[in-house]
Amino acid sequence: MISVVIPCYKVKDQILQVISKIGTEVQKIYVIDDCCPEHSGKFVEENCQDSRVSVLYNKANKGVGGAVITGYKQAISDGAEIIVKLDGDGQMNPLLIPRLVKSLLNGTADYCKGNRFFHIESLTGMPKIRLFGNSILSLINKMVNGYWNVVDPTNGFTAIHCKALKLLPLDKIDNRYFFESDMLFRLSTIRAVVKDVAMDSVYNDENSNLRICRVLFEFPFKYFSRFIKRIFYNYLLRDFNAGSVQLFLGSLLFLFGFIFGLYHWFMSYKSFALASSGTVMLAALPLILGFQLLLGALNFDVQNIPQIPIQDE
Repeated sequence: MISVVIPCYKVKDQILQVISKIGTEVQKIYVIDDCCPEHSGKFVEENCQDSRVSVLYNKANKGVGGAVITGYKQAISDGAEIIVKLDGDGQMNPLLIPRLVKSLLNGTADYCKGNRFFHIESLTGMPKIRLFGNSILSLINKMVNGYWNVVDPTNGFTAIHCKALKLLPLDKIDNRYFFESDMLFRLSTIRAVVKDVAMDSVYNDENSNLRICRVLFEFPFKYFSRFIKRIFYNYLLRDFNAGSVQLFLGSLLFLFGFIFGLYHWFMSYKSFALASSGTVMLAALPLILGFQLLLGALNFDVQNIPQIPIQDE
């Protein structure tokens, strides 16, 4: 059974049209009213005649992630096999759902997400600030979650297989705008297979609730903490491999060379005396070797992308 989860917050003007475009391949639609000031849930109940629709209410606003998790839990309880997350603002085309779930149905992926960067032509309609921001976030997310094959990490048009979803700690996933990035991190810890699906986005007159200052001040710490956790989980706790040796030995050598060289550079500057060639080599050699080992660890991480879907294990 394929279910669709639609978080609703200030999307009263678009939600009915979004629902009307969802095809017959979907058996259940969950509309989550996330304490919406426009009372989107009640509006859907009064004006939508689609028998597949169930409206769920959050008594307090939990954010887009919290609303999606509410829908996830209900869909799991109702026996859904595949769960699609679709925004209610009309930016995502429901007609693409069959393409989005194709890899999940044929058993080659556990999680599929939209990619607005695949077709160059589709980028012309994207605001320049969003294009630049998503490019930077894509690179950061690759390093943080290890899915080097994934682009457009903040894309909210996603589909997940229930077997993978049941392995995730739903109550620990970020409830706000970090939700999509946190999902990728959580999926990496269970080594789920993630695939991109090409799509276009529509930018109309909808209002975004995401603020740039929130991204700049909240996201860096969250990215750093997830990166440290992933390295610990995948390269120390659950496995210790060639990548682990390269990463930790390279880090030690690089840090030693950097600190040793910086210290002796400062001492030379303070005493107006040139450092000996031996001192220079003792600083440079660990730096070079450490950098080479870190590049090897990076290459290992790129090659270590999950390939076997959880649903096939």
